Amino acid sequence: MNFKPTIFTFFALLLATGWAAAQNDDFRKNPPKAGPAPRIQMGEYEQFSLDNGLQVIVVENHKLPKVTFQLLVDVPPATYGEKAGVPDLAGDLLSRGTASRSKAEIDQAVDFIGASLYSTSTGVYASSLSKHKATLLELMADVALNPAFPEEEFEKVLQQQISGLQYQASDPATISSNVSQVLRNGSAHPYGELTTEETLGNIKLADCKAYYEANFKPNISYLAFIGDITAEEARELAEQYFGKWEKGAIAKKFFPRPDMPEEAQVAFVNKDGATQSVLNITYPVNLKPGAQDAIVANVLNTLLGGGVLSSRLNQNIREDKGYSYGVRSTLSYDKLIGYFAAGGNVRNEVTDSAVVEMLKEMELLRNELVTEKELQGVKNFIFGSFARSTERPETAARFALNTARYKLPKDYYATYLEKVAAVTREDLREAARKFLRPDQAYIVVVGNMDETAEALQRVAPVVFYDKEGQEKKAAQAAIPEGLTGMDVINSYLEALGGKDALAKVEDVTISMSATVQGMQLSIETKQAASGKMAMAVKMNGNVMNETRFDGEKGMVSAMGQKQILEGEEAEAMKARASIFPELNYSAKDHKIDLTGVEEINGEQAYKLQITLPSGDVVTEYYAVASGLKLRQVTKQEGPTGEISVTNEFADYQAVDGVMFPFENKSEGMAPFPITMKVESVAVNSGLSDDTFKVEE
Repeated sequence: MNFKPTIFTFFALLLATGWAAAQNDDFRKNPPKAGPAPRIQMGEYEQFSLDNGLQVIVVENHKLPKVTFQLLVDVPPATYGEKAGVPDLAGDLLSRGTASRSKAEIDQAVDFIGASLYSTSTGVYASSLSKHKATLLELMADVALNPAFPEEEFEKVLQQQISGLQYQASDPATISSNVSQVLRNGSAHPYGELTTEETLGNIKLADCKAYYEANFKPNISYLAFIGDITAEEARELAEQYFGKWEKGAIAKKFFPRPDMPEEAQVAFVNKDGATQSVLNITYPVNLKPGAQDAIVANVLNTLLGGGVLSSRLNQNIREDKGYSYGVRSTLSYDKLIGYFAAGGNVRNEVTDSAVVEMLKEMELLRNELVTEKELQGVKNFIFGSFARSTERPETAARFALNTARYKLPKDYYATYLEKVAAVTREDLREAARKFLRPDQAYIVVVGNMDETAEALQRVAPVVFYDKEGQEKKAAQAAIPEGLTGMDVINSYLEALGGKDALAKVEDVTISMSATVQGMQLSIETKQAASGKMAMAVKMNGNVMNETRFDGEKGMVSAMGQKQILEGEEAEAMKARASIFPELNYSAKDHKIDLTGVEEINGEQAYKLQITLPSGDVVTEYYAVASGLKLRQVTKQEGPTGEISVTNEFADYQAVDGVMFPFENKSEGMAPFPITMKVESVAVNSGLSDDTFKVEE
């Protein structure tokens, strides 16, 4: 099949940019009626099959001496249960060694010709100058057809993926995405299955090999050639490097289609100390690629919140109410099951109001016809974005792949804008009634439970979930009658060794370390009972930051710059300088509220809200069983405003009769959590005052 590439017509560009309407006032007051949408002629491409069933697509573009290859394996959806994560591990391993090349040799060969090559769970992508196309395609075919799955690379990839999960574990957006995924589809569905540290730990190298053997077959694959290459060259290269790839049977499993919830529900995931909430209104939708209403659904979503600043959600939530810097919506199609999602980040105090307004906008589209002007504006935006996309040869390849994979009509994309132009106001309302279901949505909220959960009850029933989308049961332990917050603090001091033992600690030196993105981070903290502190932060042995406090004033030195801290800043540092600040807690100077019992990493813990003499509020959790502190949440000033910092304490060990946590996991100060391990604790080593001296 052959289509001639053309540029979008001049008239369509006028519609997209609004240039014509800007010529004079009379023209703006009396704009001409929109003309018919043009039929788009996509970039020329050829499609053919090899004897083994491999579908080959060739998109020629000789403007630049560059060629791109894409091998797409249409792997059928599957679940992996206790070994969730196998596909991603196997995909990463493909390019880490073949039967004839090590990873280093592959990397060297790719770099030598200035190319790029990477592999995924569904294929291989490569790009280079066209003069190297044969060399690159041979490398790509070797990676795709002869992976060796070396054991040493498996261990590296496994640790990288575990580290990635650890970095994402505290990210509210990632948590929201994971919980939405599970609730929409169910954990037994391929789209609802989450990869965790535990499931990654269950995976063996043999599982990755089995995934590859079961799925990488030419009869469910597509090979695209894009750029400076002819169809004849592509056919010859495809036959040479992929013609002997043996086809095979593919196991496919049926999965029941997920349903919307019977009624709206607020799915709340607590994020202690969070200053804003991440919202996501979501549910599954039955929307197939190329379906008759898929184009109407795209117009509807663009109008509601599909990436346009003038969308209804943005106009309401961002421009009118000022609740957020931006919100958006998605109405996604899929062969198995699609989904709707709408949301963004909003301030704690307006979380419930933002949800109400978003649901209202969805309901309005279900009940009221949009204006012709608004509909035409959305169409113009789609015309323009579609026109710009057709200028890229990659778009023609993507459209050709979609046409083949989803068995779309041959002229689906050529007539796309004609179908967009034909969408009526009534079509939009009908689509809204079908796809916008505010009364049957999961309203996923990741935020501060204490500040937002109660207000959300007016929207819909609130159900609490953990970070993996599993409903949280009510805490089993209850607050014993008569127990106070000060009692919990006293139990903690006893668990550390008792007030008498703590009072004998004159000074403490603690050395900690962690590996952060391959670099060695170390922190040494020195504290004196007299309220003095010195701390040095090093990266790969180089001092990055040094802090000192002599009891009256402080000093921070970083990157050659020194700052002296006095007044309120020094007072804040004084609070952090104390070795055991809880020794100084008193009902007179501190407001200590015991607010409940929660589960922290599998342990029941008393939750305290502590208002310090400075007015700052700290949230702390103390284990019911041991009395030890498990978590502390504070709010601090960050580079872009107030941030929430969470520290978790574990692995308590006794040093000279006093318990110290030998593991400290911190979230909030960096883009990812950092777990510091204590290397040594020295008690009463006789630190001199010079250790804490502030040099002005």
